[in-house]
Amino acid sequence: MIDVVVPTIGRPSLARLLASLARSRGPRPARIILVDDRRDRTEPLALGELDDDLTRRITVLAGRAAGPASARNAGWRVSRATWVAFVDDDVLVDETWLDDLHADLAGLPLDVAGSQGRVTVPLPEDRRATDWERNVAGLATSRWITADCAYRRADLLACGGFDERFPRAYREDADLGLRMVARGKRIVEGRRHVEHPVRPARWNVSVRLQAGNADDALMRALHGRDWRARAGAPRGAFRRHAATVAAALGALGAFALGKPRAGRALLAAWAAQTGGFAWRRIAPGPRTRAEIAAMLATSAAIPFAAVYHRLRGELGVRALLADRERAPKPLPPAVLFDRDGTLVVDVPYNGDPERVQPMPGASEALERLRAVGVATAVVSNQSGVALGLLTREAVDAVNARVDALLGPLGPVLVCTHAGGDGCGCRKPAPGLLVDAARALGVRVEDCVVIGDIGADVEAAQAAGARAILVPTERTRAEEVAAAPLVADDLRHAVSLVLDRTA
Repeated sequence: MIDVVVPTIGRPSLARLLASLARSRGPRPARIILVDDRRDRTEPLALGELDDDLTRRITVLAGRAAGPASARNAGWRVSRATWVAFVDDDVLVDETWLDDLHADLAGLPLDVAGSQGRVTVPLPEDRRATDWERNVAGLATSRWITADCAYRRADLLACGGFDERFPRAYREDADLGLRMVARGKRIVEGRRHVEHPVRPARWNVSVRLQAGNADDALMRALHGRDWRARAGAPRGAFRRHAATVAAALGALGAFALGKPRAGRALLAAWAAQTGGFAWRRIAPGPRTRAEIAAMLATSAAIPFAAVYHRLRGELGVRALLADRERAPKPLPPAVLFDRDGTLVVDVPYNGDPERVQPMPGASEALERLRAVGVATAVVSNQSGVALGLLTREAVDAVNARVDALLGPLGPVLVCTHAGGDGCGCRKPAPGLLVDAARALGVRVEDCVVIGDIGADVEAAQAAGARAILVPTERTRAEEVAAAPLVADDLRHAVSLVLDRTA
């Protein structure tokens, strides 16, 4: 199942995007989640004329007007689909995009966290492109660009989604990609295609874009000095801008100290650097009077804006790194629960649904997981079947009762073998856990296992998953001592999962 998430600030292009989705051939997404990130939402979003089927699939959420990273997080967190496809509100999907999206995602192995679409930027055919148009055209070669990128929801959970400390549509996609790759995941290229038209912009847009230099300071702090090479991001012209600003400031200082010869030399260096920068922007363009004037004015201002924002970013990095509220909060994609003694009171070899009694706090704990979209499953040893004390039908009836009392629990996997059968599924063997993770479409290594005895912990460790022990009166002292993490009760165990202290 696939959901589409679109962050929007209410631009007219949103209606054109939705119209292109309506025209596209292929299975429609389960939901189209529009995150309205406008500060002023007194007027409803203009969605255009859509058919009833597409309209029914649209959900509009109120964003926090905190930027696209925050808006995308709000969208994928309410999704319950396996895959979440992100597109921007200023693109157009092509006529086969839906078919191609499903083909791109079908059968991808679990080590693939994302699939990037192809982006093209239409440029004028009757003249040379302006500096702004060439800037937008760079999106066609950007890596991991969220103008069209789909991610497995389990992987978004596992890495915490987008980092909301990136307030602009800049670097938040590269940051997410680097964190995915650091977890051993791949992001592959798909065959689907979107078109990203160049929207109108003011003549000084290039100066305003220099605010992104503050985000580069955060990228270096988070990912190291080589982040550009790993993210496929071009180095840019910051070093030249810094040299230009240094020449200008040096000239002012020399004149102030009564050294006019040095001042004139440094001023000439500033002029040469600024003129060269302006020409590199003017030469490939249409060279109209308006374009030349804009390039001359902005080329003088850009170095100072770039250095100012980089310094602002460097000075603010420490506070951003300490900002846990907006930082990504990784969660496991799934929690695998033991049944007897963990979710329900342990009744030995119980085959009677009427004797099922939830453990204290079980409903509350499960609701907390559901609220944030963490999947669940049940993995239970039921050797009573092999011993002739139960039937498989009785086990299934008890499981159905547990599900009815505690809500949908996801896949329920049981091992009906006895202890000496030598199977690979009976805990402490990892088989049940591996199968449960496979049924959920996640890696077992990313899961958390919660149980009440040592066999649950040992099964988790054998599978490479994290384990939390919730002891009961039948838990042996040596099992408690050997457990990597012990919770007071089920509520506490889920708090450890969600607070990432496990």
